[in-house]
Amino acid sequence: MGKDGVVQVQKKKHPLIKKNDKVIVISGKEKGKIGAVLKVDSEKGRVIVEKVNMVKRHAKPGAKTAQGGIIEKEAPLHISNLMLVCSKCAEPTRIGKRILEDGSRMRICKKCGELLDT
Repeated sequence: MGKDGVVQVQKKKHPLIKKNDKVIVISGKEKGKIGAVLKVDSEKGRVIVEKVNMVKRHAKPGAKTAQGGIIEKEAPLHISNLMLVCSKCAEPTRIGKRILEDGSRMRICKKCGELLDT
């Protein structure tokens, strides 16, 4: 609540990392690992990265798992623990925005200035 007793709604920031982006983990126990983004949950601010943060889960046989038993799968990481890897300079980089002539917004690499969305 605000000072005047009115409930304030915080606007969620749109995540700069998208599906199929190549990212590197910059903090935590998985630090230094690189992988592709499989899923982005913008509500919770979490991302599932391929072959990173693997956990073991027990599963009964069913439609998804015919065999059952102990299954290894990716657990979500917080979006702040990831950094985008530029495809041109192959380095972790911050993400900038540029408005093109046609009015569309594109993400750019802050290190080399290359467009990240192709």
